[in-house]
Amino acid sequence: MSFFKRLKDRFVAPEEEQEQLQPLDEPVPADEPVPAEPVKPKKKADDWDFSFDDEDLMSIEEFEELEAQQIGAKFRQGLEKSRENFQNRLNDLLAHYRTVDEDFFEALEEMLIQADVGFNTVMELVESLRFEAKRQNITETADLREVIVEKIVEIYEQEDDELQAMNIQEDGLTVILMVGVNGVGKTTTIGKLAHRYRQQGKTVMLAAGDTFRAGAIEQLQIWGDRVGVEVVKQSEGSDPAAVMFDAVNAAKAKKVDILICDTAGRLQNKANLMNELQKVKKVISKSVPGAPHEVLLALDATTGQNALVQAKAFKEVTDVTGIVLTKLDGTAKGGIVLAIRNELHIPVKFVGLGEKLDDLQPFDAESYVYGLFADMIEASGVESDTADDTETTDPHAG
Repeated sequence: MSFFKRLKDRFVAPEEEQEQLQPLDEPVPADEPVPAEPVKPKKKADDWDFSFDDEDLMSIEEFEELEAQQIGAKFRQGLEKSRENFQNRLNDLLAHYRTVDEDFFEALEEMLIQADVGFNTVMELVESLRFEAKRQNITETADLREVIVEKIVEIYEQEDDELQAMNIQEDGLTVILMVGVNGVGKTTTIGKLAHRYRQQGKTVMLAAGDTFRAGAIEQLQIWGDRVGVEVVKQSEGSDPAAVMFDAVNAAKAKKVDILICDTAGRLQNKANLMNELQKVKKVISKSVPGAPHEVLLALDATTGQNALVQAKAFKEVTDVTGIVLTKLDGTAKGGIVLAIRNELHIPVKFVGLGEKLDDLQPFDAESYVYGLFADMIEASGVESDTADDTETTDPHAG
C-alpha cells in the first residue's frame, strides 16, 4: 500500500459517508453562551422504546476510523494557510523542475527553509531524499512527491514515541507546569487543556503562579470560571512558590486528578527565571514525589524561527518535556513543527488549530502531514484510478 493511500484510508471518509460527517455540531466558542435546548414534552413510561438493533451499534474499529476522519478534518482546516503555502510551492517546484538533479534539490532546500522548517532539518531531509532517489532510481521529480511527504513523517517519528504521550498518573495527583513568554497564548492553553481533561471525566485545578504580569491572575480566573474548575491564587506580586505550595496541598486534600500551574513569562533575565522555576519545582516535588510530571512550553507558531529561539532559551533553564504550539492556524509556515522536534529533540504534544475550546489537539505526525498535503493526498487516488482505467481499456495492452 502506498503512503498516500494509507493516509487517505485513515483520514478521508468514503464518498457515501461524507454526508454523515457534515452534520456534526460545531462546538460553541468559549466566549459565547450555550444556547438553551427547546423544551420537549415529557413522555410517559409506555412511550419509551428501549429496543435497539445490534446492527446500529458501531464497532471499535468503525469508531476509531470515524474519530481519525474528524481529527484529520481539524488538522486540514487548522493548517489551511500552511497547506496552501507548502502545496503551491511544491507543485510550482515540480512543474519547473521535471528532472531529479542537483538544481532541483537546491531549489527544494530553499523552499523548505522559507517555510521555517529549519536549516539543519532541511539539510537532513534533502540528503535523505537524494539517497532515496538513487536507491529507487527515481529520475522524474513528480515521482518524488510522495517520498517527500513520507520523509517528513519519518523525521518527526524517528525518536521514542512514548515521549509523545502525556505523563498522566493513573493513581494520585498529576502536576503539569506551563512555561512560556508573555503573549504566546499560555493562559488560553491552560484553559483549553483544563477543558480537555474535564471532558475526559477528570477533576482539574489551576494554580495562578504568574503573579508578576498585570491581569494574569484575573485572566486565569476567567478561564477557570469558563471551564468550571477551581483556581488557587494569591494577590498580585506574591511569591509564586507560595502559590504552588497552597495549590498542591489543596489539590491533594480535594483528591484532584490534575493540577495545571501557570508561571511567569519573563526571559529578560535568565538567572532570575531559572531560580524562580527551580524554586517552584522544588516546592512541588517536595509535596508530590516525581512532580511536575510534565513541563510544557507554550510557543506561538506565528513567530516562526523566534519560537525556536525561545525554545532553546527555556531548554537551558528548565527540563521541558513537551511543546504546545499555539496559533498554528494563523501561520503559513507550519514547518516550524519539524524544526522544533528535529533540532531540539522535544516532542510537540499539542497544537492550537483554532479559537474554539476543542481546537487544542494532541499532535500526531500523520495528522500533521495530512493537514499540510491534504489536497495532494486526496487527489492521488484519482490519478491512479485514471491510470488504471487507461491500462485496462487500451486496445494495444498486452
